[in-house]
Amino acid sequence: MSTAPSPTPPQVAEPANALDRFFEISKRGSTIGTEIRGGLVTFVTMAYIVILNPLILSTPDVAGGTLPAGAVAAATALTAGVMTILFGLTTRLPFAFAAGLGINAFLAFTVVGTVTWPEAMALVMINGVIIVVLAATGLRKLIFDAVPVQLKLAITVGIGLFIAFIGFVNAGFVTATNTPSPPVDLGDGGSVASLTTLMFVITLMIGGVLIALRVKGAILIALVGGTVLAALANLIWPTEGLGFASSGSIVGVPDLSLIGRVDFGFDLAKVGAVTLVMFVFTLLFSNFFDAMGTMTGLAKEADLADEKGDFPRIKSALVVEGVGAIVGGGTSSSSATVFVESGAGIGEGARTGFATTITGVLFLLAMFFTPLTALVPSAVAAAALVLVGAMMLSQVKNIDLSDFRVLLPVFLTVTVMPMTYSIANGIGAGFVSWIVVNALSGRARTIHPLLWVVGVGFVLFFARGPIEALFGA
Repeated sequence: MSTAPSPTPPQVAEPANALDRFFEISKRGSTIGTEIRGGLVTFVTMAYIVILNPLILSTPDVAGGTLPAGAVAAATALTAGVMTILFGLTTRLPFAFAAGLGINAFLAFTVVGTVTWPEAMALVMINGVIIVVLAATGLRKLIFDAVPVQLKLAITVGIGLFIAFIGFVNAGFVTATNTPSPPVDLGDGGSVASLTTLMFVITLMIGGVLIALRVKGAILIALVGGTVLAALANLIWPTEGLGFASSGSIVGVPDLSLIGRVDFGFDLAKVGAVTLVMFVFTLLFSNFFDAMGTMTGLAKEADLADEKGDFPRIKSALVVEGVGAIVGGGTSSSSATVFVESGAGIGEGARTGFATTITGVLFLLAMFFTPLTALVPSAVAAAALVLVGAMMLSQVKNIDLSDFRVLLPVFLTVTVMPMTYSIANGIGAGFVSWIVVNALSGRARTIHPLLWVVGVGFVLFFARGPIEALFGA
């Protein structure tokens, strides 16, 4: 009696060399060329942070002290390079690091109104030490496991919308009106006829068509093409923000004078202990959940996460992310954390830490070529973010929204992130609403005990203003 032949198991390509074997490039279905391209794309979409971070951290502190822009730019590039390479070599994951936007804004617009910049960076380092301890002891992973899979998927979708919204804002496609209604508008007074916005739209459409046609290197081609078109357009119609012009030398020795400029000697007569605790608490929650949410979303997008949202070497990833806060505080460039823009390289095909290492090396080189980080116009780079956001939105298909106990928390997670410009806010809204809706609708026993603890923490996080006022902070 004949029997049907057994199905042949899928063949995994043998590692071509030691580099391939170490980073598991062939095992993850990638190639060295794809990883290099992905690392380059990630750098291009992240390079703006070297210019933007000094602008955000330019706020004078309570004593009138400021951080030199050139030194902040060099420290930002150095920290991003070192942490990105460390993460790539340690975890072999395609996630790049740089100064977190939410945290640097919190430092600039809140913390330094009470303490000096060296003291603020000391608080960032304290926050990093706590995160490392939580990760090393496994508590951070336990909290991560307590999160329902629906919320993890919602975090992915929310980050996608957040990335897209960052792109729209950076391109000037969406602008603030400074009026109650509407608070935002399309372009300039409802018009998107400016040249910079036109370059954004053209780059977005080029990338969209190439991705639809499954062209390899679609995002990189769109970025290069958009940059060239912008430069040509700038020759005909000179416009600020387009073209290749730069002032002064494009090469120089980086100013690393901010390294080690931290101060742990807080003057408790000028700033209370409660205020310092609330600052650290806010930094901890923002750093803790922004990073976990971003890693979850990126791992899903790279097809590296399982059904629970776990991904390879997750414990090492969480520990290194905490180290990023320590290093970022120590260099006065703010906490270095995993960047959502890493999704651009993942969208280009990056699947391993080799792409991450390429990105890190480019950041180290950027220390010496700081003006060249502005080579790609922000409007062109913004198009890549929108394309990545669109790709991450596809994860919504894996969420069963037929139960309102799931629908409402998912909805709040996805919408609050871009609307408040904070991943942590979106995660908090989703967690708290999940607990309340499920507990009061007869499903309290399904809620993990640690989720209750995190929920209480987020309530305190959202209520930190009144709590500070209550204690006279």
